[in-house]
Amino acid sequence: MNAKIKKIDTEYEKNAAKIAELQARQKELEKQRTEYENLDIIGLVRSMGVTPEELAAIMQAARQNPAVPATTEKEEPDYAETEND
Repeated sequence: MNAKIKKIDTEYEKNAAKIAELQARQKELEKQRTEYENLDIIGLVRSMGVTPEELAAIMQAARQNPAVPATTEKEEPDYAETEND
């Protein structure tokens, strides 16, 4: 076999092994990220004293009416858009 082909095959195999290793590491990092996000969410819910039933009701209401603003404060008009030229 041609020496150049052998060299390419060897490099190809090394790269394939590195890719597999990096993909496995990526999956592990995604798993860890999800676990920490879930812990943050659970901590926030518990700190607010919300029961699982109340949380489910809040989430259901949000799905049914997503246009409801998160705050009840009135927004101030943006006067920069109404300038006279």
